[in-house]
Amino acid sequence: MASLRAKQEAATAARLQEEEENAVIGPQLPAVAPGSRGNYGGFLRPGEGDAMAAYVQSGKRIPRRGEVGLTSDEISNFESLGYIMSGSRHSRMNAVRIRKENQIYSAEEKAALAMFNFEVAA
Repeated sequence: MASLRAKQEAATAARLQEEEENAVIGPQLPAVAPGSRGNYGGFLRPGEGDAMAAYVQSGKRIPRRGEVGLTSDEISNFESLGYIMSGSRHSRMNAVRIRKENQIYSAEEKAALAMFNFEVAA
C-alpha cells in the first residue's frame, strides 16, 4: 500500500514538474493564421502583395516580369548574353515596379519594427 502511494506521489510530482517546465512565462504572442493576408496598401492586385512578401520573408529578391522560376544566376547569365530582363528600357514600368516593391518592403519593415517594440516592451 505504501509503495503504491509513493508511486502515485512520484507520478504526480513528475507531472507537476513537467507542467512547470512547459509553462510560458510572460505574455503570449497573438495567434496569426498562416493564410492571413497582409495590408500592403493600395495599388496592388489581389494576392500580389502576399506573393511578393513571401519572397521577402524567405530572403529572396522579388522576381520581376519574365523572371519567375529563374534563379539569380540564370538571370545574370541571360543579362550577360544581352537579353534585356524586367523591362529595364521602360522607365514608367520600372517606376511602378519600384513603388510596389517599396510598399512591400515598408510593410515588412513596419511589421518587424512592431514585433521588436513588442519584445522590448515585454
